Amino acid sequence: MRYTLFDNQRDVIILLARILLMILFVMSGWSKLTGFEGTVGYLASLGAPAPTVAAAVAVIMEFFVAIILILGFYTRPLAFLFALFVIGTALIGHPFWTMVEPAKAANTVQFFKNMSIVGGLLLLSVTGAGRFSLDGR
Repeated sequence: MRYTLFDNQRDVIILLARILLMILFVMSGWSKLTGFEGTVGYLASLGAPAPTVAAAVAVIMEFFVAIILILGFYTRPLAFLFALFVIGTALIGHPFWTMVEPAKAANTVQFFKNMSIVGGLLLLSVTGAGRFSLDGR
């Protein structure tokens, strides 16, 4: 077995990864929760199906599930579910393929930022939450 510099810090790094992956969503989810009607209106303007339901799902995922993932509870299934959610938000919120410049360039970056987050979430769904988590207790 190969020893690497990071082996003895694995659980700390996984904790840091959970926090860094989710902090953006916690902040965004809080904003959606406290400005719920505005969130519904925005999702309606994007053509999201059932914008009130979509807003509620966004709040639940981005605020509550993100906090649960930071705490490391049911990490593997919730990280996978969150990855699916992020793919959905990328498809609805950043359809760069339907846009012209300059919106196309900005939304291309946002779309692939979401795909990068999906990669981190998929990795988290495989690695689990590590020792510093509710799952690790």
